[in-house]
Amino acid sequence: MTDAGNIFFIPFELRLMEWLQAHLPDWSIGAISALSVFGEEMLLVLILGFVYWSWNKRMGKRLGLVLIAVQICTAMIKNVVLRLRPYIASDNIKLLRKIDADADIYDVAAQGYSFPSGHSANSTAVYGDIHRQVRKKWTLALAVALPLLVGFSRVAVGAHFPTDVLAGWALGLVLIFLVPFLESRIKNRFVFYLIFLLAGLPGFFFCRSSDYFSSYGMLLGFTLGIAFEGKFVNFENTRSPLRMILRVVFGVAVYFALNTLLKMPFSKDFLESGSFLSLLTRTLRYAVVAFVCFGVYPLLFKLTAGIGKKK
Repeated sequence: MTDAGNIFFIPFELRLMEWLQAHLPDWSIGAISALSVFGEEMLLVLILGFVYWSWNKRMGKRLGLVLIAVQICTAMIKNVVLRLRPYIASDNIKLLRKIDADADIYDVAAQGYSFPSGHSANSTAVYGDIHRQVRKKWTLALAVALPLLVGFSRVAVGAHFPTDVLAGWALGLVLIFLVPFLESRIKNRFVFYLIFLLAGLPGFFFCRSSDYFSSYGMLLGFTLGIAFEGKFVNFENTRSPLRMILRVVFGVAVYFALNTLLKMPFSKDFLESGSFLSLLTRTLRYAVVAFVCFGVYPLLFKLTAGIGKKK
């Protein structure tokens, strides 16, 4: 499947990556690879869950929209540019951290395209948006340091060209400012969310990677869930450490349990077939999961309202 895309680069990119991999001590590879986790979806969704369910619901709503928007934009750009990853461009570059651990590294459908770097865009958007809303010295330190470390990691492990990382950082920065700008100008929440849904909709006509369909499902479920929560739930955040932990732990459990449950009616071959129907099913599955997690799940918070309170 190595012909299912484009190979292009600035000469210094390959030289830099080859030099890095040739000079990285063996003991450092695991640690450098692990830095990528700060830009990976699971950790960022966990951070979003903590902020939304426990810390600051209003902040969580914007953070969620920024995160999902950057993921949709990244997926759509990848499916237009179709840039193959660096280890395909050069035999001297090794992929030290797979995107899909179970798939062959030359399976483009599984490992995805290279431009822009989703990890770099995600980390810039999430930690940058947190700083934009909190405005503390420690959030500024995280907003600068973590995207830099993630970007270095993605280049060092052979997953992205340096220009992929630069583009990811730029995309993350744009959405940090674009989302609140639109939010301040569009007072009607229905119209505000509808703009994002319509902006992402064209991807259905040309995207064939699962990340786009997952992200659009998350956007659909998130916006519906937020609307449902505002009308029927109206939960309050908490400062009780125990209740915070319970909300996040049970929320993650609901996420995984529901995702697993919704896969059960379908065969593994169908889900992994890459057909449009299987991808559409993926969109609907993620929409249901997001709607439940952000809209329905907070109904349970009343059951734990007394936990952690002093009598």
